[in-house]
Amino acid sequence: MDELDGVEVIDNPERRRFEARLGRKVLGWASYDQTSEIIVFTHTEVSRRWERLGLGSRLVQATLDHVRSQGMQVLSTCPFVSDWINRHPDYDDLVYRPGPGTSY
Repeated sequence: MDELDGVEVIDNPERRRFEARLGRKVLGWASYDQTSEIIVFTHTEVSRRWERLGLGSRLVQATLDHVRSQGMQVLSTCPFVSDWINRHPDYDDLVYRPGPGTSY
């Protein structure tokens, strides 16, 4: 049995983060800021007990799948999220790329 069986990723908009939960216990989260078109991932954290088991990857993939389902784009200032996207080019289409003269 996989140690991550039963882990769910949910959006907690009140805390502005996606949470990886096992029952009521929060195992990790990806914090964000959001506009109507862009979600900015600012920090990802996984409890030490769950590091190196793939929880961070599962969390990021689920959040990006949610972003895709909402028709939004991603701007990441979080190194973990940025590195994950770089390793999974099938999610590259979600990356926000400002046009000429656009600032963010």
